[in-house]
Amino acid sequence: QVQLVESGGGSVGPGGSLILSCVASGSIDSGYCLGWFRQTPGNDEKKREGVAFFKTGTGTTYYSPPVKGRFTLSKDGVKNTLFLTMNNVQPEDTGIYYCAAESCPSCAANNCYIMTPRDYNWWGQGTQVTVSS
Repeated sequence: QVQLVESGGGSVGPGGSLILSCVASGSIDSGYCLGWFRQTPGNDEKKREGVAFFKTGTGTTYYSPPVKGRFTLSKDGVKNTLFLTMNNVQPEDTGIYYCAAESCPSCAANNCYIMTPRDYNWWGQGTQVTVSS
């Protein structure tokens, strides 16, 4: 059983930065996809957009094109926490950000990105990010 708890959302102006945290409980040290998805206004949970992905064990990452170069993943192994550092945020980054996890020992990080939200079994409660001037 995996439990995920996000924090760190808030309001920020365009060009600003935020750091989101996802604390994971359960045995996910290896063979798991950990991902950040966002749900933008007007879209339901089926249309959550995959943003950034981390493969536990290998430590490899994958970023979606809209955020590549602006967002960065890092993981604190001791605290079992996945961080998403968001730099140069823009209004289109506004949404509810969810942390998700799924067991996939054979997956590479880019496979974690290709998987749909329905493929992920464990989800956090979400944290709101609002970017406006």
